[in-house]
Amino acid sequence: MSTKTKTLTKQEAFFEYLVRLADDRLILGHRLSEWCGHGPILEEDIALANVALDNIGHAASLYEYAAEVEGEDRHRDDIVYFRNDPEYKNLKMVELPKGDFGFTIARQFLFSAFSFFLYQGLAKADDEQFSGMAEKHLKEIKYHLRHSREWVLRLGDGTDESHQRMQDAFDGIWTFTGELFYMDEVDELLIDEGLGIDTSVFREDWKNLVTDVLEEATVTVPDFDQYMAEGGRKGLHTEHLGHLLAEMQHLRRSYPDAVWE
Repeated sequence: MSTKTKTLTKQEAFFEYLVRLADDRLILGHRLSEWCGHGPILEEDIALANVALDNIGHAASLYEYAAEVEGEDRHRDDIVYFRNDPEYKNLKMVELPKGDFGFTIARQFLFSAFSFFLYQGLAKADDEQFSGMAEKHLKEIKYHLRHSREWVLRLGDGTDESHQRMQDAFDGIWTFTGELFYMDEVDELLIDEGLGIDTSVFREDWKNLVTDVLEEATVTVPDFDQYMAEGGRKGLHTEHLGHLLAEMQHLRRSYPDAVWE
């Protein structure tokens, strides 16, 4: 039996890369949407709904371009609704249950800080459509980062309870932050082609930003060198993703041929 690893083509790698980015934002957007009607104050209820819509909108654009790159005459909805959880390549961080408001804010801050640096690089990608998309999305990512940062500061340096909840949130999610910087053959190929970003280049910038904000919020910064969970990029997920997809995909799978009249 041959054990030779199949070499990815540029087209296959670019499709995979686009889908990974889209999966992250779709699943996170879904989690944020669960706050609709449950926000701690009316303004924040609306704000979280808007951030959810931004993420889902970013995902829709990425899926649409991924379908175009794939060239298999699939619609973006086919990619979203007819894949099972092992076929999803999102980070484990984004699929975790929404938890309390502190957990949602901690996750959003960490993910937005990473996306801020990532999309600064993607806006210079050697593909006009992709770079234009990244540049447009970056404007909204800056808002997501500012919004989540303000809440980290407000809650971390607030009451004893809000401080403890933020500390617990960062302690609980920290083991999933290492996966933000996971890279494999897909990334390596696209970095060489000018389409992907070497995330190690901005890892220290991300660490410094996160550290500065947490220290200002009087939250103890967890150990960057602790055990980090991985596997999401390879389709290895927590049990939470299957439940999320079952809810999200139920209607479309029940009526796959349905159309609006």
